[in-house]
Amino acid sequence: MQVIPELETGGAERTTLEVAEAVIAAGGRAIVVSQGGPLVAEVEGLGARHIEMPAASKNPLVLYQNRVRLEKLIRAEGVDLVHARSRAPAWSAHGAARAAGVPFITTYHGIYRARSSLKRAYNSIMARGDYVIANSEYTAQAVLAEHSPKPLAIPSRLIVIHRGADLRRFSPDRVTVDRVAAIEQAWQGGKKLKILLPGRLTEWKGQQDLIEAAQILRKTRQETDFRIVLAGSDQGRSGYRAALEQAIGAAGLEGDILLPGNCDDMPAALSWADIVISASRRPEAFGRVAIEAQAMARPVIATGHGGTMETVVDGQTGWLYPPGDVAALAERIAAFAALSGPERQVIGAAARGNAAENFSVARMTERTLQVYRKALGMDVTGKDG
Repeated sequence: MQVIPELETGGAERTTLEVAEAVIAAGGRAIVVSQGGPLVAEVEGLGARHIEMPAASKNPLVLYQNRVRLEKLIRAEGVDLVHARSRAPAWSAHGAARAAGVPFITTYHGIYRARSSLKRAYNSIMARGDYVIANSEYTAQAVLAEHSPKPLAIPSRLIVIHRGADLRRFSPDRVTVDRVAAIEQAWQGGKKLKILLPGRLTEWKGQQDLIEAAQILRKTRQETDFRIVLAGSDQGRSGYRAALEQAIGAAGLEGDILLPGNCDDMPAALSWADIVISASRRPEAFGRVAIEAQAMARPVIATGHGGTMETVVDGQTGWLYPPGDVAALAERIAAFAALSGPERQVIGAAARGNAAENFSVARMTERTLQVYRKALGMDVTGKDG
């Protein structure tokens, strides 16, 4: 049984579906408990059971009521293992699993900052699993720094399992010409250098840095003609979107940088791009964009901190640059623009190989099932140990 606040369209939610599918494929039953959301139909379409519960609530009374509900559910359904993917439902799931005598697993999909002892105590539930999964080495080090030796008294319980890209969906061979043509019609890249920065419009994702780098390119590398697309929703941050539009106008780049909102076909968008940018100002716990771009055989230019340090091989599958250094970002883009077609293809092939070998959904789900087997007293082959 996996417990998550809601089934929206984020990375933790998508991982929940992927693990549920793997459990079913391995001959198990999968239950997902959440408050609901757009992905419920997909969960049920996989053959998993979804049970609605106010799992996103942080109200202490609701947390207790959820604990009681979950314990009853565990006993009624014969649940063998509980996996929590967020703090609020983890408190309820932890109590229910302990009362029912079944293993309790947690996954850190991000890094929780604590500015007080109270918040640190609230966050600590994620380190109380029989096994604690971190989505990167960067995340694992943050967990150890925050929660060792208490409550994470046994560091070997902390296991790094990188997130995976769905290589069936993010595959250059599966994106049709028509799908890329539809993106081109909307974004009008033509023969220009096509640069894509995917991600919600928020200051820490670094869209402003890419605008400044583009301004440098326009002044110093006039031979580099480009089309930049900042693809993502502002999620109600209309002020930030307005600030980006103002910065684009002030730089004289209105015809060069687009803000199209969400893109419903990211594999085609990545295929359209010549190069993909991940300009996050704060360290990403993992950094899904960098992996999905590489899966589509697209080189990545990314800030050199956080999980991206583990996913981009500098100089081979892309390039890293110092966070916030817009001049360095401009130089990396200019250097890529100067590469020949065959040179770009070599880097793209290396990027695809990196994603396929190290960051596939299949690898992520199999390693997660291995953790489940260990927690259940089985060896990695699924035999009783």
